[in-house]
Amino acid sequence: MMHDKEKKKNILIVDDHPLVRKGIRSLLEQEHDFKIAGEAGSRSEVLEHLRRNIPDLILLDISLQGSDGIEVTKAIRCEFDRIPILIVSMHDETLYAERALRAGANGYIMKQEVAENVIKAIRQVLSGKIYVSDGMRQKVLRDLTQPHADIKSTPMERLSDRELEVFRLIGEGRGTREIAESLHLSIKTIETYRAHIKEKLSIKSAAELARAAVNWVESARHPS
Repeated sequence: MMHDKEKKKNILIVDDHPLVRKGIRSLLEQEHDFKIAGEAGSRSEVLEHLRRNIPDLILLDISLQGSDGIEVTKAIRCEFDRIPILIVSMHDETLYAERALRAGANGYIMKQEVAENVIKAIRQVLSGKIYVSDGMRQKVLRDLTQPHADIKSTPMERLSDRELEVFRLIGEGRGTREIAESLHLSIKTIETYRAHIKEKLSIKSAAELARAAVNWVESARHPS
């Protein structure tokens, strides 16, 4: 039985959907050794919270309003290099997990797994280990044992982190100006990213790009 409150691990929940945050909070509060350090819904709120209080772990959604978990992880690592970060995502782990780990995250868990495995993942990351699914671990091992294979085998994998973020925002219905404002970049820069995305995905027109992005976002939200 735990008597010392200081032994509880403080967890910061980061998601731009209040109902999702509420559900995760309810799940974590059932654990006797976890304490909710706070909630945040954006990059600025996360950094503002961290400058006041350092949690034991950040549970970070990859899709945030005006940014994404990859870029937020990089921003956190610029100022706070030791805080464990566990990224939660609805997107395909084969596309995002390695990007997340390269950005400085300590683990990656799919939203479909959260109810079942998030406690296990949090405990593993808090113990100093990396958490990914068994399937993702096997993929990494295959890549390591086949060093001459092209690990970026699909067009989506060839997108840079920023290009993938822009592609996701296009799929969420954002226009070029809105994307530029949310990412604090120029319209010209976003247009350049759009051109690179079209080239890498062999897309010819803006309309085709929009359709492809919407279909990709929808497939992530409603996996088959």
